[in-house]
Amino acid sequence: MRTMEAENIIEMLHITKEFPGIIANDDITLQLRHGEIHALLGENGAGKSTLMSVLFGLYQPEKGEIRKNGQVVKINNPNDATALGIGMVHQHFKLVDVFTVLDNIILGAETTKMGFLQKKEARAKVEALSERYGLKVDLDARVEDITVGMQQRVEILKMLYRDNEILIFDEPTAVLTPQEIEELMATMREFAKEGKSILFISHKLNEIMEVSDRVTVLRKGKYIGTVDTKDTDKQSLSNMMVGRPVQLEVQKDPAKPGEVVLDLKDFSVKGHHKKDAVHNVSLQARAGEILCIAGIDGNGQTEFIHGLTGLEKSTGTVTLCGKDISHATIKGRGENMSHIPEDRHKHGLVLDFTLEQNMVLQRFQEPEFQHMGFIKQGAVRQYAEKLIAQYDVRSGQGPITTARSMSGGNQQKAIIARELDRNKELVVAVQPTRGLDVGAIEYIHGQLVKERDEGKAILLVSLELDEVMSLSDRILVMYEGEIVGELDPKKTTVQELGLYMAGAKRQKEGEGA
Repeated sequence: MRTMEAENIIEMLHITKEFPGIIANDDITLQLRHGEIHALLGENGAGKSTLMSVLFGLYQPEKGEIRKNGQVVKINNPNDATALGIGMVHQHFKLVDVFTVLDNIILGAETTKMGFLQKKEARAKVEALSERYGLKVDLDARVEDITVGMQQRVEILKMLYRDNEILIFDEPTAVLTPQEIEELMATMREFAKEGKSILFISHKLNEIMEVSDRVTVLRKGKYIGTVDTKDTDKQSLSNMMVGRPVQLEVQKDPAKPGEVVLDLKDFSVKGHHKKDAVHNVSLQARAGEILCIAGIDGNGQTEFIHGLTGLEKSTGTVTLCGKDISHATIKGRGENMSHIPEDRHKHGLVLDFTLEQNMVLQRFQEPEFQHMGFIKQGAVRQYAEKLIAQYDVRSGQGPITTARSMSGGNQQKAIIARELDRNKELVVAVQPTRGLDVGAIEYIHGQLVKERDEGKAILLVSLELDEVMSLSDRILVMYEGEIVGELDPKKTTVQELGLYMAGAKRQKEGEGA
């Protein structure tokens, strides 16, 4: 029988962490029991990732203490955390793209003999771990050549390789397909069964209800409460998290499709390995409808969007608002197109620019924002402040906050604010709610429906089945770079959609929704 002191493996007591202009964690206490899966829930910018970064030694708190098995511990850096058996999978993975999977897993924890790297032993240990937990990876592949789902497995194997007993998952499912999410949940349960203790940051209420034992809710940097998952429900949790009732279903009237805004004929985009990643796709997106491209990650959606927006070379005909833009530059294509990109860090923001600079990235040459080549700083600030208020973008120093220092969800809201305010006929929205909380998702979905109702064509690319089913007016399924089915969300089921996504089912020419 454990003593009362040791019931909790980790205790974070009265933690306060401040950044310029913001108290990210305000007197927060969190207790993690042995062998439990403890979810940490909160809106974007509520302080979840900051709290976990304090536990992992990336930040030092201004106040408070951390205990492990009842003993006070000092965690000055991630090496201290690792020595205490604490591991973390970050929301934005910390991998070296040009290294192999094996090299990434052992980096910083290499086995050496007389100064020589013992890769054979390391490989055997990693192979045994991947076999045991069903985390199949190609150890010799370079990280830049594998999918995000695989990259996450690499991050998990990094923790297991270091024999960590306390595992922190920061938004682990934000980039995964439904099948990969199920696998991850099963893996987490397996870890808990073996006595490992898990802290799981998430916005996704379904997952929290399914996998966690207890939930701690934070709101605006403050501790709201801890509840047993079995004694609560999704609506109660969303109310605790946002502080008001939230619509968990998308509210929209039936679509009234109008003119064709985007017309693609025989559209192909080359992949990395010479063959087409997107092959002979023909589709039409109309004003006043949300057309969704659904599919499992890695089936050509990324290349399709890169080809459409001009980031990659494409063949075939692209007609936008009646104008052939097949050979237009990125800037030329952007004149009638808003683009919410899949990777907010790589293609959405200049991370070391301020929020206000990011808000006018495509528009600083317009007369509103410049005169004779000089930026009108006052106009830029006023515009940024308007969007920040309208879209509830939370940041420590308002428009002069560096984009890099904002939470992932608030970075996403900033991009959405900028793109929708450009008021273009076609809105290309790729994973628009990735990493967002229920309150923000409700708002973004509402904005996309509003754009649709104002006569815009929305081309949505999403891996979230709930989002695909509730937000789309028409669904096209992409499998291995081809459109294999057209479905009506009102007449299909998640199961049928899953069969098309997995390539187990395919429509013949001319069937359609």
